[in-house]
Amino acid sequence: MDLRALKQFLHLSQTLHYGKTSEAMHVSPSTLSRSIARLEDELGATLFERDNRTVVLTQAGRLFREFAESTLAQWQDLRHKLQNDPIELRGQIRLYCSVTASYTFMLDLLTEFRSRYPNIEVILETGDYAMAMQKVMDDETDIAVAPRPDHLPNPLMFHSIVETPLEFIAPAIDCPVRAQLAESPIPWGQIPFIVSEYGLARKRLDQWFRSHSFKPTIYAQIAGHEAIVSMVGLGFGVGVVPGLVIENSPLKDKIVRIETDTELQPFDVGVCVLNRRLQDPLVNAFWRTASELNQTT
Repeated sequence: MDLRALKQFLHLSQTLHYGKTSEAMHVSPSTLSRSIARLEDELGATLFERDNRTVVLTQAGRLFREFAESTLAQWQDLRHKLQNDPIELRGQIRLYCSVTASYTFMLDLLTEFRSRYPNIEVILETGDYAMAMQKVMDDETDIAVAPRPDHLPNPLMFHSIVETPLEFIAPAIDCPVRAQLAESPIPWGQIPFIVSEYGLARKRLDQWFRSHSFKPTIYAQIAGHEAIVSMVGLGFGVGVVPGLVIENSPLKDKIVRIETDTELQPFDVGVCVLNRRLQDPLVNAFWRTASELNQTT
């Protein structure tokens, strides 16, 4: 069993696509197939179930993935210890965060990380924060920026970076929504809401709806808090977004905050990682940087 085969297996376990993995690993599809077949012969177990259209990781494959990750991480750790110079860490790590996080506190974090480890390349993907933890759980990214859930899954580690309130926002322009909000009492059940499709903000807003005993009028369910600010600013309804998003939005002068009788629980935003991935020196280096930087700010 060689390290190249382990790396090819791990990549295939993420993509579940022989063509994509063979291209990324610079081998032919037939060479990749033979490499996986040799691993299966050595193990005496099937790692992937495959047909003409799908590739699925088996239970044995999931167990072997843990072994492969641990083995490669220990190998890298040994190499770096023998080099005896932490600045020589080399390779890539995958990072996932929201658009807002990418141009707020992530700037300081990445600047510090690059100064400490100039030979580690960060592959950044941005998207809806609500997908962040699942991407870590599915091993689609090494580290993600996300709000801490009410119950943190056991395999995950979380380090807090910043706390931000969840705030109700309304259009700043004159529109039917503003007229409804001016009524007393406010007819919450009639006001259109722009809400997240899923995620922690949606969960806490749904709890608020239930506590006020009304069925909301949902105008739109969309992905991303930045998009909610945009639609609210255009006068389509009321939304709930983190204060951090409001403060950094180019449309913040197009919306106004609304005070309600009960506040929503704030977001505790931080970095999360699978506990076993901290064995990887590169992932651990980013984790330590985030922890130490937060202690000094």
